[in-house]
Amino acid sequence: MTTQLHRPRPVDQASLETLVGRAVSDISAAYGGSTVVVGHALGLYVAMWDQGPLPPAEVARRAGAPERYVREWLYAQAAGGYVDFDSATGCFELNPEQALVFADESSPVFIPSAWHVPATLFREQERFVEAYRNDEGIAWSEHDHRLHEGVATFYRNGYRASLVSEWLPALTGVVPLLEAGILVADIGCGYGHSTTLMAEAFPWSTFRGFDTHSGSVEAARGLARERDLDNVSFEVVGAGGIPGRDYGLVCFFDCLHDLGDPLAAARQAYGALAPDGAVLLVEPFASDRVEDNFNPVGRLYYAASSLVCLPHAVSEGGLYALGAQAGEAATRAVFEEAGFTRFRRAAETPFNLIFEVRK
Repeated sequence: MTTQLHRPRPVDQASLETLVGRAVSDISAAYGGSTVVVGHALGLYVAMWDQGPLPPAEVARRAGAPERYVREWLYAQAAGGYVDFDSATGCFELNPEQALVFADESSPVFIPSAWHVPATLFREQERFVEAYRNDEGIAWSEHDHRLHEGVATFYRNGYRASLVSEWLPALTGVVPLLEAGILVADIGCGYGHSTTLMAEAFPWSTFRGFDTHSGSVEAARGLARERDLDNVSFEVVGAGGIPGRDYGLVCFFDCLHDLGDPLAAARQAYGALAPDGAVLLVEPFASDRVEDNFNPVGRLYYAASSLVCLPHAVSEGGLYALGAQAGEAATRAVFEEAGFTRFRRAAETPFNLIFEVRK
């Protein structure tokens, strides 16, 4: 048998230059992300918010930071399009769109805290190499707390914008039940942002948040105390061992794909659900065809999946690890195998798919 050697095609200079440019742009974004974290921590964006054009010295004065540092930081922000620069006056301005992204923490598109995630991932590179080389898992609890906080903040504002006003109303008949009073389970509740939002909106219902990470559960309990909520509780429990029965609503917010055995979690939900209850399943936005996810959001989620989601699933045994870009068909198959007969896409955003699942 004759082995045919592969002969690579000649290098296309234009394609090479495009690829190098893309890589340099990515490196630029990584550097720029660090300046965003610094600017947020020092209050530089807030110092510019609704102030009109300001010289560097005034930005520095308002933030209480050295002018020379602030001036260099402003140059970096302007180069990235994160603030506006007027060459005639030498002033910088945070326009309304930039304020929503960098200054207003209540905005659904507020982004600075999310930069803690890639910053943490860079610090943990050696651990990822070791895990890949030895086929090991990395549990969520093994990551630095800044990754936990960054992920929680990234999703928090999206939940604030859409959960109560759009996603829950998109489920058939669920809002009237919540208003009357039902038992709700929030599986993989993390820092409790989703749970407390629902508890505030529906005071007659009882909400129980469950997560395997004790640090997240403590943060969730603190959030509930801060908001003086007496209809919500949080427990350190795995997705396959949720206590209680007759839940009118069982929620999975951006966590099913992280589980080592999502099928077991779906079966647990089936057994815990009231006969007329519903599952609210929120997963990262993904198309069923892999190539349809080759875009900025898909790239973000594939990267996060390869370094965070999949390693955590492996740490739990990885029997049926979905990954963050599983798509609707693969996710539907999990719930159908668990016994559910109704599965529909109720809503979507650029970052999430929202499903209603019933027996």
